[in-house]
Amino acid sequence: MDILPSDLITYGEDVKSLLKDLQTRDERMFVVTIVFMNFARTIQKLENSIAQISSIANKHNCKLKRLDHAQEQGLVSVLPLGVNKLEINRGLTSSSTAVFIPFTTEELFINSSNSLYYGLNALSHNLIMADRKKLKNPNGLILGTPGSGKSFSAKREMANAILVTDDDIIICDPEGEYGNLVRQFNGEVIKVSSKSKDYLNPLDINMNYGDGDAPLKDKANFIMSMLELVVGGSGLTAEEKSVIDRCLPKIYEKYFDNPIKENMPILQDLYDMLKNQEEKVGKKLATEMEIYVSGSLNVFNHRSNVDLNKQLLCFDIKELGSQLKKSEC
Repeated sequence: MDILPSDLITYGEDVKSLLKDLQTRDERMFVVTIVFMNFARTIQKLENSIAQISSIANKHNCKLKRLDHAQEQGLVSVLPLGVNKLEINRGLTSSSTAVFIPFTTEELFINSSNSLYYGLNALSHNLIMADRKKLKNPNGLILGTPGSGKSFSAKREMANAILVTDDDIIICDPEGEYGNLVRQFNGEVIKVSSKSKDYLNPLDINMNYGDGDAPLKDKANFIMSMLELVVGGSGLTAEEKSVIDRCLPKIYEKYFDNPIKENMPILQDLYDMLKNQEEKVGKKLATEMEIYVSGSLNVFNHRSNVDLNKQLLCFDIKELGSQLKKSEC
């Protein structure tokens, strides 16, 4: 039967843990004196500031005491002179001491209405709050081992962005794992596969397409890039690009005269226009894109029947074949 007091048992376990850290984790012991210097323009503001600091310390089970009758010694100790005039100290390990050195801990906390939560600082345990649009580089990667929570982290950021900001969010979902989240926020889940009934028309255009000044020119660049993937090899020749550029205004003529959904061209219209060209390259291009028009990969030869104007869009490409993935990318 153990007759030692419970407090003594607890202290004994703490000592054993500390000894283990010193022996196996290359820790060292430091004798530390922690002093805060607080000043304000008025006594009332100073008292309020001290109360706020004490409240924050109490939340972390730390108790701050005012240096009554030792203000001069406290001032000398807090100045960067390397002189400690206070006989108040405690022992800390090197890892615990490092937290109090501000130059070893870099914080990321942007005080903005659009800032999102990204976790806790591994050293200081402070919140990481950031607005990507205000960072020098707004891009980001989520890295981790399988099962470490990469998808959960991405979903949490998306949910926060939907609730806090007006940003549009577009998800490319190769594993079909974001659908439930998107539906909960009234987003649009678009299944892209040869068997899907969700259709995307790559020839869709409107008056605000691109930068809005020349929508057809911007669309022409996109279509040529798409056909380069279809053709493969070294891409389109100058002659082929000229033929395509000649055909595009013709297939969009009806839509620009009367911009309604029924007048939007599809790949079939471009295929027919290329096939009717006098040059052989036109017929060659039509033959090369035939599999995407009337063949087994004709999923993009339809007018769009999904809402692409929602704030949250998810493109589910889990069942997309390798050939269609090439054109989708």
